[in-house]
Amino acid sequence: MAQKPSIPKGTRDFGQVEMARRNYIFDTIKGVFQLYGFQQIETPAMENLSTLMGKYGEEGDKLLFRIQNSGEKAALAPEKGLRYDLTVPFARYVVQHREEIVFPFKRFQIQPVWRADRPQKGRYREFYQCDVDVIGSDSLVGELELIQIVEEVYRRLGIRVCLHINNRKVLAGIAEVIGAPDKMIDITVAIDKLDKIGVEAVNAELIERGLNAEQVDKLQPILNLSGSTADKLNALRSILAASEIGIQGIEELDTLFGLIKATDVQLNIELDLCLARGLNYYTGAIFEVKALDAQIGSITGGGRYDNLTGIFGLPDVSGVGISFGADRIYDVLTELDLFPKELQSTTQILFAAFGTDELHYALQWAKALRATGRTVEVYPEPTKMKKQMSYADAKQIPFVAIVGGDEMAQNKVMLKNMVSGEQELVDFEELVKLLNC
Repeated sequence: MAQKPSIPKGTRDFGQVEMARRNYIFDTIKGVFQLYGFQQIETPAMENLSTLMGKYGEEGDKLLFRIQNSGEKAALAPEKGLRYDLTVPFARYVVQHREEIVFPFKRFQIQPVWRADRPQKGRYREFYQCDVDVIGSDSLVGELELIQIVEEVYRRLGIRVCLHINNRKVLAGIAEVIGAPDKMIDITVAIDKLDKIGVEAVNAELIERGLNAEQVDKLQPILNLSGSTADKLNALRSILAASEIGIQGIEELDTLFGLIKATDVQLNIELDLCLARGLNYYTGAIFEVKALDAQIGSITGGGRYDNLTGIFGLPDVSGVGISFGADRIYDVLTELDLFPKELQSTTQILFAAFGTDELHYALQWAKALRATGRTVEVYPEPTKMKKQMSYADAKQIPFVAIVGGDEMAQNKVMLKNMVSGEQELVDFEELVKLLNC
């Protein structure tokens, strides 16, 4: 007996309903990106492994899918890997195509990425990211536009969210003032897990990563700062007074929150000093978006990277970007039942015919309707009418145009509303008007 076919863990098939929903997400996000002047690019699924390694931290490197060389001499060919995200390939693209690009370069990219992670709810090995970046400008207007994009995307999708903001310079300053400047990466990796594993586990991990008890104790009041954004920033100015980079991060946050206020952003925003974002290439503002009505973790994240292109030979080019996790957004919309009901059917009308002549007649009408922009199906054979109606029901097609001898004689069709059950005899012009309603 043949083995039942299957797919790798952490991947999924998408049928017609799922694809209609996914395209709704992609189209919504893409439409907002374009409002702000971002243009689309694509990069290959695989990159040279040297392009990817060392860009995501020790833990990220472990999650890279490596590709076995084939079709070329293995001894001479560079190792390859599936892309882990879209930001590093984007940096490579900018350097490789620098002569063709106008800076600031505003691009978006909607493509799949792969991570050799342990599959679980909301975490897949293959998933889509929807990235938007501006590179070639230090201005915090870039951060502001990303925040505005987040606000508009989730407004259109109907998802209530909270945007968490921090700054990696502030985290570097914290590492300095507690006496562990060389442990900034260890600190950020640990505290980034605070909402997942709790403070005691984070403190234990900090000790494991080489911090001493005194340094961990100094960190606690910083992580527990409360009050308004202004209160937190004022407290941080005092705490980080001896750290030049820490003060720089505070001033950037202060400027950014001023821009947010000046442009009347209505998004729920929180200054979150525990937010670290584990990726090593972030150097300034960092963002993370969480759904308020679903327990699924981050659904959008990103930040400022000052020199990501430098590792590819183009130094001092700052950029900022954010990535929407389409698969997690899909899960949130499903859990909260927020997908538009009309996505269930993409076909507006089905033609059902009693005989061969009627089928030919229906095909002519279908062609004419499609020329007006309507989505039309013709049942492919003149079988029992019950079977044709069952097909329309199963696909949730709202209208069926029934064609028999009498209808043909009058150059009309019998239009049935599949929701109300009402029927009426209509000519072509009447049919077009009714489908517009």
